[in-house]
Amino acid sequence: MASQIEITKPAPGYWRATFSNPPINLIDPDTIAELSQLVTSLEADPDVKVIVFDSRDPDFFLAHYDILADKARTAALGRGPTGMPPWLDVLARLTRAPVLSIASIRGRARGAGSEFALACDIRFASAEKAILAQFEVGVGAVPGANPMARLAGLIGRGRALEVVLGADDFSGALAERYGYVNRAVPDAELDAFVDRFARRIAGFEKEALVETKGFVDQVSLPDDALFPPALDTFWRSVARPGTRARLTRLLEAGLQQRSDVEIDLGHHVASAAQENVAG
Repeated sequence: MASQIEITKPAPGYWRATFSNPPINLIDPDTIAELSQLVTSLEADPDVKVIVFDSRDPDFFLAHYDILADKARTAALGRGPTGMPPWLDVLARLTRAPVLSIASIRGRARGAGSEFALACDIRFASAEKAILAQFEVGVGAVPGANPMARLAGLIGRGRALEVVLGADDFSGALAERYGYVNRAVPDAELDAFVDRFARRIAGFEKEALVETKGFVDQVSLPDDALFPPALDTFWRSVARPGTRARLTRLLEAGLQQRSDVEIDLGHHVASAAQENVAG
């Protein structure tokens, strides 16, 4: 099976991880397994200081979780070192890994894709081409990795509720205004900007980076205990008849395909909800 994540090492202490899972970079059990292995490498390697995550697809950073994936395959991955289910384990360990993780977002990062970006330490986004969203409530589901806990700390309660309950798309520029991302950079400058910043970090002493990040973590990260209940609620919510009806309607219209539904999902989620009420 072809790898979904290409690892390169542009400079000592500096890694890049590039997502490529056509057609739209869905997150599936293989993505989670590869990310788990990568995080293990980050935890163990004494030399790596910074990792940049980007995408080979300019339209999709990480689209969202593959809702048609076999749940048994994900469950078979087993609980990780944190004791949590695989996806939650990957996100929690990435956040606390002894490296600086940077999401370089060009294209769409929705649902679990947004959850992954939020688990990274820093988010830089294309001002013109980045789209972030937590669309789950729009289809009748609860976001499974509890991005609410991370968003509330980043952007405040009111804006967090606007993001998760409004279930709409946020451009890179608006995401910057809200604090959803650190900075929105003109698309033509994004790659060079992120590379420059990563090389700067890679030039510093790892001990100082790790120890300083640890103090920030102490006052800014939500407790791991907040995450498993959200995942349990997600699975219950996606089993509800109304949620299943909305998802079926969206799948028939092109969800999980390279389609207008995925390009403009914020609009289509609202349309599906209105049709469900009308029906």
